[in-house]
Amino acid sequence: MELTAEIAAYRTGVGDPGRLVGEFRRAVLLVPRSGGCADGEGGLMSAVSGGIRWFYAFTDEEALARFAEARGESAREWPYLAILGARLVDAVVPEVDGPAGVAVNVADADGAMLFPPVAGIVPDACAVDVEAESAGVV
Repeated sequence: MELTAEIAAYRTGVGDPGRLVGEFRRAVLLVPRSGGCADGEGGLMSAVSGGIRWFYAFTDEEALARFAEARGESAREWPYLAILGARLVDAVVPEVDGPAGVAVNVADADGAMLFPPVAGIVPDACAVDVEAESAGVV
């Protein structure tokens, strides 16, 4: 099953959390560049809410276009990075100063899903629900 189908199943109460995270890790996600930088400069678009940095990620260009439309910015170009969900949480999240997670398809009221900074989603050293000593940080 693809990520959008797993999200739908989970949201209706019949999905499996393990399958959902597995599909998230295997999915190629589109993450907009911050500031609309087409030349590769700058970072990845994110927002901070509740003390957590949330990277915006989309399952396809249509979902990204709905996000641009919701922001009233559909007329401009939206450069993005195509990245595996696993790489996003295993390589990008650890580079953030503070807790970070991924917000998938946030413009889709019935299809959005948050992948928070908790064990099983992000590396234990970045998880807010793992004590520092048990994560190997002293």
